[in-house]
Amino acid sequence: MRILITGGAGFIGSHIVDACLVAGHEPFVLDDLSSGSRANIPDSVPLFVADICDGPRVAAIFDEVRPDAVSHQAAQLSVSRSVREPVFDAQVNVLGLLNVCTQALRVGVRRIVFASSGGVLYGDVFAPAKEDAPANPISPYGISKWAGERYLQFFVREHGISAVALRYANVYGPRQNPHGEAGVVAIFCQRLLRGESATINGDGKYDRDYVYGPDVAQANLRALLADRPAGFAAFNIGTGITTDVNQLAAAVRVQVQATREQRGLGGQLPPLQHGPARAGDLRSNVVDAGLAARELGWTPQTPLADGLRQTVAWFAAQAAGTGPA
Repeated sequence: MRILITGGAGFIGSHIVDACLVAGHEPFVLDDLSSGSRANIPDSVPLFVADICDGPRVAAIFDEVRPDAVSHQAAQLSVSRSVREPVFDAQVNVLGLLNVCTQALRVGVRRIVFASSGGVLYGDVFAPAKEDAPANPISPYGISKWAGERYLQFFVREHGISAVALRYANVYGPRQNPHGEAGVVAIFCQRLLRGESATINGDGKYDRDYVYGPDVAQANLRALLADRPAGFAAFNIGTGITTDVNQLAAAVRVQVQATREQRGLGGQLPPLQHGPARAGDLRSNVVDAGLAARELGWTPQTPLADGLRQTVAWFAAQAAGTGPA
């Protein structure tokens, strides 16, 4: 299958590229490289450097690739930036999506998989939210993701395609950048590996559902390939387990301390610090991924401790200039 992955040079998108290659499919990447990197994808994978908001350029890429399916990961992914710049957020996350969907339909794509967000759609939830929980986005980012799902439902009704929205929990892992809702893992890794203290916002008692990036890529692959009829479906992609930021920072610190000792750097890392609370942070967000297990056959495979170990190892290798992309 020929699969076009928008945002495919980014954190999650590049793991989807890897999953497609392992499964024997032919991935193509559309990415403006504003947050992604060419180093994240193999040289053999065609990369089209373009902005999804550039309609004529997106049309030309679809004409050249003629994909069978689209995995739409490209997005403005920062909640805080969406609050500062709601127009920019809507341009990328709504108008960009419409560009991609319009061209996909024009060349006969029959399935679109969309990166949505359970982390912002449901608002404060203290028990794992199911897909039928009321949407309650409070940031422009969350509103644009909700609008994206509604537009997909429109395209399904009007054109009879298959569309799947994957509502991610907080995704972390190798290749992560420090932006977006789960960027705290990357920030902690980078600062602690430099021997600096990491700062926790507020009291740190913010519960989140952390899911490993390569596991999320497998969810995308299953959504792309599943034998599903035309129509729209939304699936939560998470673990159903919460970890607060204090626990997360302590776990990353333990992994970094062990890595530094293995590399002969020695010395104890400085203690974690607390800074001002960040306005608008949810106290708790966690999703129930049971529907994805039943209908896609997907369940998370990587416990948080293992995922953090692999993530710290990746950041350490990058810092030393010895690691793969």
